[in-house]
Amino acid sequence: MGPKSTFLPLLLLLASPLTLLPQVAGGKCNKEDKRALLSIKSAFHDAYHFASWTNTSACCDWYGVDCDPGVANGRVTGLFVITDSNVTGPIPPAVGDLPFLTSLRFHKLPNLIGNIPSSITRLIHLSVLTLSWNSLSGPIPAFLSQIPSLTIIDLSFNLFSGSIPAELVALPKLLGIDFSRNRLTGSIPAEFGKFPKTSAPNLVLNHNNLSGVIPQELGVPEWEIIDLSRNMFVGDASVLFGAEKSTLQIDLSRNAFEFDLSRVEFPVNLTSLDLNHNKITGSIPAQINQIEPNFFALLNVSYNLLCGKIPVGPITAKFGADAFFHNKCLCGAPLAPC
Repeated sequence: MGPKSTFLPLLLLLASPLTLLPQVAGGKCNKEDKRALLSIKSAFHDAYHFASWTNTSACCDWYGVDCDPGVANGRVTGLFVITDSNVTGPIPPAVGDLPFLTSLRFHKLPNLIGNIPSSITRLIHLSVLTLSWNSLSGPIPAFLSQIPSLTIIDLSFNLFSGSIPAELVALPKLLGIDFSRNRLTGSIPAEFGKFPKTSAPNLVLNHNNLSGVIPQELGVPEWEIIDLSRNMFVGDASVLFGAEKSTLQIDLSRNAFEFDLSRVEFPVNLTSLDLNHNKITGSIPAQINQIEPNFFALLNVSYNLLCGKIPVGPITAKFGADAFFHNKCLCGAPLAPC
């Protein structure tokens, strides 16, 4: 299992309050970093989260601030503002005045509104950008592609609209994109097919208003996790499959995909496959039972147009009727005999 396969659990861990414990760098505090942080505090109207942020204390001791003593004698490298309804207004442009920041996390701030400020492009060392469970809106800015150090972009559970910027394919270190639970429209950029074949980022786009067909180019990268569920996609998604691919999780559920499942070969290391509520035809290939069964945890092909006998084997035997029912004419265990 590759490092990207832990992307979603990692994001949950990063959002944990345990990550908010301050990292002390010998009580030091760079004066420019302190000025930027106090500007952020002021922009957020001195909300309670910032109670420890005082002129008389070192900023490396403040709640939600991480410093690294090995970086330019203790510069601020992490900023976390999490779970506070009293934090109101847009993201202050002053976040761009923390030049050694590697992690920026604004999470569960229901009154955090507005766009992502362009000043964020000054954070040339930023690796983890988590702006999740807020009320941010506007387009996902293409200028995020100007931060080449980014490895994770999590903008889930916001009000972002517009299309997915194709420019993100230029990010050389990207491990994960999570744009789920927004109001995005349009199709997946064909340019995403240019992500490295064996190190494409996890692509999580569920619960949006995305539409159109899956570009054939998306069949080139080997996505470890690809979640396109609960959108309005149509057409053939079979390009995402392939026995030789390293893909672990595929979720295409609740779209309007139409393709012949008989022609599909499943990645042999797959751990999760959800195709429910589409218009998929054909039969379930016997090759599904060649998947490694010990780690395979989810199968759902219900509510499609599948026919034929369910192939017997260790994978199909793990699941009950609800994984197969409401198809055109599937039969065999665990459904009715053929």
